Amino acid sequence: MIDLVLLAVGFGLLLFGAKYLVDSASAFAKRMNIPNIVIGLTVVAFGTSFPELIINVFASLKGNSGMVLGNVIGSNIFNVLAILGIASIIYPLKTKSNTTWIEIPLSLLSAVVVLILAADRILDTNSVSVMTKGDGLILLCFFLIFLGYNLKLSTSSDYEEEFETKDYTVLKSVILMITGVAMLLGGGKLVVDSASVLALKIGFSERLIGLTVVSIGTSLPELITSVIAVSKRNVDIAIGNVVGSNIFNVFWILGLSAVINPIDVEPNAMMDMLVNFFAGILLFAFLFIGKGKTIGRWEGVIFVMLYLGYMAWAIMLK
Repeated sequence: MIDLVLLAVGFGLLLFGAKYLVDSASAFAKRMNIPNIVIGLTVVAFGTSFPELIINVFASLKGNSGMVLGNVIGSNIFNVLAILGIASIIYPLKTKSNTTWIEIPLSLLSAVVVLILAADRILDTNSVSVMTKGDGLILLCFFLIFLGYNLKLSTSSDYEEEFETKDYTVLKSVILMITGVAMLLGGGKLVVDSASVLALKIGFSERLIGLTVVSIGTSLPELITSVIAVSKRNVDIAIGNVVGSNIFNVFWILGLSAVINPIDVEPNAMMDMLVNFFAGILLFAFLFIGKGKTIGRWEGVIFVMLYLGYMAWAIMLK
């Protein structure tokens, strides 16, 4: 019970720490007269990925490859099958042209690239599969390309997205930034340590704990954001939030994790990556089934059922 409590406290610190850091850093940047576009591209975009990033940094430093991969791939599977599934059941999701032809394919590309980099046993007939520091640098290079695309999109004449910032003083912003960083560090360590102990006690692998409990916990902000967005009929935020998160998770967070410490890829993790790839293919295919460029309610039901089925199968295998 104490490990579950510590895990819950860790998640709370991560989520609130990320919120404090994003709000205060955005307010500080605004006080420094940094353009709104730059704030959205850097502070807001990176800030929403801090929970996954902090957990992976701590897990990488401990050499916990199972949790590193489980957290990233599990989050991406949850994002597509669970979050988009639930969101589209609430209200059909119609995508813009950029999302359909650039962002969703980039998300699918991230699933393909990580699958190839992790397939040493298959491609090179090695006895083990390892994502090396070189592989991590490759992922980070893809991430730079994605940032360049975002910068180009942000500076285009038809870019309309605005980011609200808090009206904090400079002193309050600095204090809250320090508080947010401290909460993120403390929460990340609590989650990694308590999840590792919990895995041993209930007989789960650290990969499975990362794939289920940790990945779902760190993806709760995306779930809440998407549900609120579709409830207000703002489907662009719901889809962009999920697709952007998946690209960040692989190219930025997994890339940095591999640079910190090479990642051992266990055989079951390859199945997780295949499911992640299949989810990306299904998302792209559903856009052209039925109404054009729309994920309807029936597709959402299929997504959710697939997620529940895969989680049940993964837990049974342990």
